[in-house]
Amino acid sequence: MDENNLIKMELTVNGEAVSMIVKGGRRLLDFLRDDLHLTGTKEGCGEGECGSCTVHLDGQSVLACLTPMERAIGCSVLTIEGVGSPTNLHPVQAALLDEGGVQCGMCTPGMVMSALDLLERNPDPTIEEIIEGISGNLCRCTGYKKIIYGIQQAAQELQAASPAGTVKESVE
Repeated sequence: MDENNLIKMELTVNGEAVSMIVKGGRRLLDFLRDDLHLTGTKEGCGEGECGSCTVHLDGQSVLACLTPMERAIGCSVLTIEGVGSPTNLHPVQAALLDEGGVQCGMCTPGMVMSALDLLERNPDPTIEEIIEGISGNLCRCTGYKKIIYGIQQAAQELQAASPAGTVKESVE
C-alpha cells in the first residue's frame, strides 16, 4: 500500500461502527466489497446506469460505483446485508421472492434498496410511482412486472403491520 494515499475511514455500516486505515481514492463500492467483504452490493455496469450497487448513505439512495468512499466518512451506510436476515427477511425481500421477482439476483440488492427508499418516502405508492421509484435499476430477467407486484405487496404488508406504515421499523 502507498503510505501517502492512506486514509482513515470512520463511519457506521449496517449499524456497526467501522474504523480502518485503507487506500484512498476509491469508490464506496470497492470499500464495501474489498475492505469490508460486504459482497451483497453488486457491480453491474460501473457507470451508474444499472442500479445494482445502490446503497443508502445517511438515508439517501446512492450509487456506490459513482460515490467516492471518502464521502462516507462520518456517515451511516446501509447495504443489503443490513436489511433483514436469512431467517427473517424484510417484507420487501420476502415479497420479491413470493412474486418471483428474483431470478439471477444481480439486480436484486439494488432493487431492494431502491424499494426501501421509495417506501420510506411514499408508503402507499401507485404502480406508476413504483415504476418511477425503481427506474434507475435495470433487470434483464424478470420484465419488471413481478418486481413491481412484489413492491406493491410489501407496501401493503408494511402498512398493515405498522400504524404509521414506515419502512425503517422493519430494517435491521
